[in-house]
Amino acid sequence: MRIVIALGGNALLRRGERPDAAAQVANIDRVINAIAALAHDHEIVVTHGNGPQIGLLAGESAADPALSAPYPLDLLGAQTQGMIGSLLARGLHDALPGRRTAALVTHTLVRSDDPAFGHPTKFIGQVYPHDMASALARGRGRHIAADTTGWRRVVPSPEPERVLETETVHELLDGGSIVVCAGGGGVPVTADPDTGALTGIEAVVDKDLTAALLAEDVKADFLLILTDVPCVYTGFGTPGQRPVRGATPAELRGGGFPEGSMGPKAEAAARFVERTGGLAAIGALDAAYEIVHGISGTLVRPELPVV
Repeated sequence: MRIVIALGGNALLRRGERPDAAAQVANIDRVINAIAALAHDHEIVVTHGNGPQIGLLAGESAADPALSAPYPLDLLGAQTQGMIGSLLARGLHDALPGRRTAALVTHTLVRSDDPAFGHPTKFIGQVYPHDMASALARGRGRHIAADTTGWRRVVPSPEPERVLETETVHELLDGGSIVVCAGGGGVPVTADPDTGALTGIEAVVDKDLTAALLAEDVKADFLLILTDVPCVYTGFGTPGQRPVRGATPAELRGGGFPEGSMGPKAEAAARFVERTGGLAAIGALDAAYEIVHGISGTLVRPELPVV
């Protein structure tokens, strides 16, 4: 079975952890264990989030007196793909001797007129108290929004149209490699309508929507979205919280999940299932094997045909 695994943004940095390199290296073992348990029997593509990492780099760039202007988000996103891709590739090399792994910096085509550019929703960076987040936003001309535990920077998140290196990913998979790609949703670019020349865009594409698109294009059988909760919940964080163990795309979309957290994951799973007839699931990183085997997480299945 061909599986696209979409790692959550907190896979290498758990909520509340300092964004130190040592913390990310220490967390890599649990990520590798989850992937390796499935890689023994399946073809694997790994995508990953980069919210904490790109937020850290953006903050450092904005505060660096040696720079005349901060680095744009597309280049910072490419940096995070290289860093996280290296950690994953090294870990998989050690855990799966003899299995080839390729970590790619990939680009995701978006539309320059996407309405998301006027409505920033994608969280990046650390969580701050409201007063500190507001001060940073005023000083650096940024947008902020409430996350589950505080306030964070938000940036535009345009719709992914295509992962430009999809054919390369397909060829590597056919050759038996594990492929790490589309980190942070991929480097967002637009294409000139006349020449096709690419231009980087100040945005972060949603990693799960990109993973769903990539999974469709590489003809995956299963989209596995891993996060820091055991499954999807209705009424999350309220006294009426209830687990969702199985759902159709329509049922999942009717759950009213927050746009900045579970919403994109639910939408990504729904799109993949609708467009391919395959299966998708959402659940906890440490239960990846159990989720694929139907004993954990939220399974998203096609609508049953009416007869």
